[in-house]
Amino acid sequence: MDFTVMVSSQTLTGSQLCGLKIGMDGMLIGVGGCLIDLLKTIPLLLLVFSNGEFFGGTNFGRTSGGPNYVTSYDYDAPVDEYGVITEPKWGHLRDLHTAIKLCEPALVTVDGSPQYVKLGPMQEAHIYASEYVNPNKTLPEDIGICSLFLANIDEQKTVSVRIFGKTYSLPPWSVSILPDCKSVAYNTAKVVAQTSIKSVESGSPPSYANVTEFNYIGLKDGNSYFTNNWSSYKEPVGAWGNDSFTAEGILEHLNVTKDVSDYLWYITRFNISDEDVEFWKENDTSPSLSIGKSRDVVRIFVNGRYAGSTVGDWVPVHQNIELIEGDNEVALLSVTVGLQNYGAFLEKDGAGFRGQIKLTGLKDGDLDLSDLSWTYQVGLEGEYSEVYTQEGEKNANWKDIDLNTITSPFTWYKNSFDAPEGTDPVALDLGSMGKGQAWVNGHGIGRYWSLVSPKGGCSNYCDYRGAYHENKCSTNCGLPTQSWYHIPREWLKSSDNLLVLFEETGGDPSKISLELHYTKTVCSQVSENDYPPLSTWSDQNILNGEVSVSSIPPQVYLHCDDGHVISSITFASYGTPSGSCQNFSQGRCHAANSLSIVTEACLGENSCTVAVSNSVFGDPCRGILKNLAIQAECSLMNNDKFVA
Repeated sequence: MDFTVMVSSQTLTGSQLCGLKIGMDGMLIGVGGCLIDLLKTIPLLLLVFSNGEFFGGTNFGRTSGGPNYVTSYDYDAPVDEYGVITEPKWGHLRDLHTAIKLCEPALVTVDGSPQYVKLGPMQEAHIYASEYVNPNKTLPEDIGICSLFLANIDEQKTVSVRIFGKTYSLPPWSVSILPDCKSVAYNTAKVVAQTSIKSVESGSPPSYANVTEFNYIGLKDGNSYFTNNWSSYKEPVGAWGNDSFTAEGILEHLNVTKDVSDYLWYITRFNISDEDVEFWKENDTSPSLSIGKSRDVVRIFVNGRYAGSTVGDWVPVHQNIELIEGDNEVALLSVTVGLQNYGAFLEKDGAGFRGQIKLTGLKDGDLDLSDLSWTYQVGLEGEYSEVYTQEGEKNANWKDIDLNTITSPFTWYKNSFDAPEGTDPVALDLGSMGKGQAWVNGHGIGRYWSLVSPKGGCSNYCDYRGAYHENKCSTNCGLPTQSWYHIPREWLKSSDNLLVLFEETGGDPSKISLELHYTKTVCSQVSENDYPPLSTWSDQNILNGEVSVSSIPPQVYLHCDDGHVISSITFASYGTPSGSCQNFSQGRCHAANSLSIVTEACLGENSCTVAVSNSVFGDPCRGILKNLAIQAECSLMNNDKFVA
């Protein structure tokens, strides 16, 4: 599970984009190719994250960009499309903003460039101070305002640098922030924020819930919302309405549909001689339909029967077909899957077909169909009748379906379901379906398409160091690109909610299920030599100089979603634990009181903090650097009771 958030930063030489990636193990995976440019832009306070970069979202209806994008544009963002915080991304970025905010007095003090100090071949410092300071001497006690940024551009080595008479260790490819020019508050490569595991993960496989003896679809937690009283009706192939029209030649898709529908039928008729039929028999061949280029999807029907499909962005089409002697009809369904919404000359991209459409393999050569008369039908009959609404569903001839024979393409399905109790976001599992669109109570929740990502390109280990690129630290290889689809609570009634699907390729609606989306498991691992919590920097004793920041121990901070509490502690160890979230194990050094102390601090709480210190747990192994690792489960709080 990783994510890419684009950070818009402006430098003196223009604007560029930085990428930031964090892995589940709490290590920073990548901070982009502009580490030092980011450092140089801080005085301008132009480290800006737009809402679209902090928050994931959902392309409801047909609003997705493209080509070939479906519904989610979550990108595993710090706040996902359901509004649930993604950790450790959110926490690490929150801490970055907090650390920069602590430096604000120094940043706004400097009118021009900060002091630049070369600390090594690939190490440097930027000093923001109210007066000139000598980096080779101890920092004056009466210095007014001073903040320091230390950078290590080396991608391989942890390097120690010395400035103001102190030595600082810099991990590879990282920046340390010192708000007072003395103590490190934050390092970009050291992630202390918790890791969150959600009940439904982006890219996770579909649940394929089992049918219970009571004829309901059962969820993993035993709840049931759908009946198995599925109904269906077949979408007609070809022209179905009085608004179809005929024109000479091939028309551009968007000019005809005006984007009121993804679907446009192209239908033409021609005659095949007995000589051609005999020619194919004698040579044991068959004719082919050829299209110069197609975008995004074309589905080919010959004499009312499905022949094949081609998917791609302006790709050639070659499809073997079966023709009969006499009159034949070819119906091509052109399908858009999102439209280009940015970039140069996007208005010229278009959709549908380009080049010639012709029959090949005939006895006397190819037959060009491009200049024939074509009948055009915009959209689907079900769309026109609005069968996805409470009123419109009455316009279709629905029939009960046999759950043992339900893989039919070009079919509308409907069912009703009850809304899950509570306020947690709702996800719909459509992993058992093929490709199509879905509606709930008349609202389009978007296109769905059960594509599987390529198996290659992912690795077991992700190295955060070095410049970011789009294929770096890829995950979820070989898994569905999207199986879970967001249903806003605002669209749901307590019961009798109408779900309608149009399925293009064939699927099994009996395996559709609902799941609540929330943070289920939280983990954290913090070392006793990590930095104190950033909140201590605003403590009055720290501000007055009565207490040193360095004397404050680091803390583990755990939190569940609003309305949820920590219901159990499944792992706690202060000592030398190993592993990562959902895979922790005790080391040789372990404080026996770890579980009891963490349980007392966290159980039943929405959030909790535990200091990582011998003063809390005792010292289980003297002279050894110790970590505190915790894993906990979150549950819904209902009437002062945990709801597992």
